[in-house]
Amino acid sequence: MPSLLKDRSKLHYRVIGHGPRVLLAFHGYGQSSAYYLPMEQALGEDYTIYAFDLFYHGQSKLHKYDSPLTKEFLAEFVAQFLAEKQVETFSLMGFSMGGKFALTLVEHMPERVRELFLIAPDGIKTSFWYNIATYPGWLQQLFKRTVIKPEFFFGLLRVLDKYSLVHKSMLRFAHFQMDSTAKRLRVYRSWIGFRDLNFDIRKIVSLLNKYKTPVVMFLGEYDEIISPKRVAVFVDALEDGELVILKTGHSHLLQEVAEMLHDKRKSG
Repeated sequence: MPSLLKDRSKLHYRVIGHGPRVLLAFHGYGQSSAYYLPMEQALGEDYTIYAFDLFYHGQSKLHKYDSPLTKEFLAEFVAQFLAEKQVETFSLMGFSMGGKFALTLVEHMPERVRELFLIAPDGIKTSFWYNIATYPGWLQQLFKRTVIKPEFFFGLLRVLDKYSLVHKSMLRFAHFQMDSTAKRLRVYRSWIGFRDLNFDIRKIVSLLNKYKTPVVMFLGEYDEIISPKRVAVFVDALEDGELVILKTGHSHLLQEVAEMLHDKRKSG
């Protein structure tokens, strides 16, 4: 599988499908580009999908671990990729944290985006749980120490569970993503590394409406991480927006969307 190099950083990707249209796809936290493999049956005849590993995931690497990824650097990196592939216009798909990568490209090259697919996207409304480590001072240092000594963190999870202060699916997600030193280090690096991927959503809506970009957002009815009530208002502000609610939670949403699109293709 190929990679793109820039300033000692590496953006790894896999090619899925063989269709005439180009789709750039970004996965969610804790995943890799392999999570888009089910999209081959659903979209592979219509699109050539370039599914990227996010930095700190799979084989992609950011050359400075302690320096946040800037939106400008990401846009330049992808622009280099598009130039090498001789791609002028493209579609975008982003799941969960990958939504931030997709929104970055909407912000920096809106005239080149043919359509936008968002699957339970992060970046539209900032989540405390996704950004706790980006706060300055003692809180960030506390989380950094948690990478090596997680006892306090797991004790906190037990308290939250005991008094039902957080939905159990959120607790399961947090526990799974923090149950090894390598995973905790990835959480810390991702939260620090992606802390500058924030957006003026009114500006994003304005750009999508200006260029008449079709947008489809897929959300899980039982998703407690990116809940429909937190992000659905985004679709309401779009001139060409469609909202699809599936009866699933967060973890399996990408697979469910692939199956739905595949079924729709077969019946259509």
